[in-house]
Amino acid sequence: MLKKFLSLLFLPLLLAGCNATLNNLTPQQQVRNADNLYPVEIAFTSHQQTMRWQSIRSEIVVGPEFYKMRPTPLMTNRWEGLIFVPPGTSAVNYRYKVTYDYNAMGAPRTDSIRSPEYTLRIVDK
Repeated sequence: MLKKFLSLLFLPLLLAGCNATLNNLTPQQQVRNADNLYPVEIAFTSHQQTMRWQSIRSEIVVGPEFYKMRPTPLMTNRWEGLIFVPPGTSAVNYRYKVTYDYNAMGAPRTDSIRSPEYTLRIVDK
């Protein structure tokens, strides 16, 4: 009985060790610019030992549109991209999606994580 109880206590610690997190590094508001492209950036962290870091593909999701992100130079866990905000629009909702491969028994497998939805407000000068 005690062994079963102890194993249940350690189960959340085991599951928490593999969590991946996305941190939004983008300010909540930006000044309107002429080209209507606004930079966004994330930091991705994970304690998953089997993750293949070179396989990470990140995207920005704005409604039905997907915008590819690129790794930030000189950083190993950050990605940046640009989103288009139509002229006259004062706010846009977006989220991030990160897809990655990890080692499994046999062939590698693919998994992904999505961020919560964020709002970018565009302000006039």
